[in-house]
Amino acid sequence: MHDDEVGRAADEPPDGAPTFTVGQLNGLIRDVLALTFPDEVWVEGEISSLKRHDGSGHVYFQLVEGDAGGQPDATLSVALYKREKAAVNHSLTTGAGAGMRMVDGVHIRIRGRLDYYPPQGRLQLRMTAIDPAFTLGRLGIERDRVLAALATDGLLDRNRSLPFPTVPVHIGLVTSEGSAAQADFLHELERSGFGWRVSLAATRVQGPGADLEVVAALAALAGAGVDLIAVVRGGGARTDLMTFDSEHVARAIAHLSVPVVTGIGHEIDTSVADLVAALAHKTPTACAADLVDRARTSHDRATRAWAGIAEAAAAQLTRADQRTLDRGHRIAARTRGRLALAAGLLDDRGPRLARAARLHLVACGNRLDTAEARATALDPARALARGWSITRTADGRIVRDPAQVAEGTALVTTVAGGELHSRATVPPTATRTPDPAPAAKDPDAPDR
Repeated sequence: MHDDEVGRAADEPPDGAPTFTVGQLNGLIRDVLALTFPDEVWVEGEISSLKRHDGSGHVYFQLVEGDAGGQPDATLSVALYKREKAAVNHSLTTGAGAGMRMVDGVHIRIRGRLDYYPPQGRLQLRMTAIDPAFTLGRLGIERDRVLAALATDGLLDRNRSLPFPTVPVHIGLVTSEGSAAQADFLHELERSGFGWRVSLAATRVQGPGADLEVVAALAALAGAGVDLIAVVRGGGARTDLMTFDSEHVARAIAHLSVPVVTGIGHEIDTSVADLVAALAHKTPTACAADLVDRARTSHDRATRAWAGIAEAAAAQLTRADQRTLDRGHRIAARTRGRLALAAGLLDDRGPRLARAARLHLVACGNRLDTAEARATALDPARALARGWSITRTADGRIVRDPAQVAEGTALVTTVAGGELHSRATVPPTATRTPDPAPAAKDPDAPDR
């Protein structure tokens, strides 16, 4: 190989194709893009990683397509500069675009000019316009699809068919912690004066993946033994409420074992979650106010019931008092009649009883006189005075048969003038000649 051939090989590739510097190639790419896409183009995709720079007023985000396996299939950098942002915002707040906002997760169709920046080799779409009807149309189509799927599976009325608690004291609350929706809901409950118990399951309410967080919060509260679950979110653009049009959230509500009430967005908003919940309200405040009204109605009903019970009891007592008074008067009247009759009987029977008593007293006196005479006649002292005596052993037994007294037994003989002491001298087996009987013997006198 000659020296000139070696030098040519160092400057040119073997196939003879030209070699570009990075700047040259990037410049060519820019020129080719300008020739290929001389006008602005429309591009659709999902917003991701949106950032708003307050200082410059610019907005930057990624427009992505697909999300298989957690990674997008294609990504395009988009810049919305301050001078074009005013026109875009105007289209999002008026006419068909009213109610739409550019946030992560929203599928949009935008117009812009492809711009390739050679110093950094960066391809970017400089956004100049947006088609709100495209996004809202897609949301409407998806919403209709979800509702049709729920209707097919019989889930639209499932939560509504659950028994609704008369007084839901323990309330589960699904919302963004620290949000205005939470504050409005709790304030309405607190100013009612009732003793509510609220269990909060804080969650994001918008953005990619927020629907799955809401589903997890619903499941956690259902397992906590709450009486019902309130799902609330403040107002926002239609695209801010996409979480509550999610089929995941709708099916979770439908399959819960406790009733769900909603207060999502503004008065004009109706989400799929509203349609499957047991009760739907226009705002978080209205949701809490309805619960307060139900509690107050139940409280008033109980108060009226107690008042009715007290009134009925008072009426019963009044009737019972009257019956008692009436019966008391009747008993008193009958008692007075009986007493008058008894008094008449006493007046009639009194003289007879007096006469009978006097006769009875006379008879008793006669019987006493007779008994006294007999007692006097039978008095042992009189028999002793007539000469009779009484002989006893030392232990006080009266001696009636000498054969029953052992020889030497101490004897005490009582006579009118006192006592004589002696001892028995006749053996128990000795035969005695009985004393001649007196001419006349008093049958009531004691043995001598």
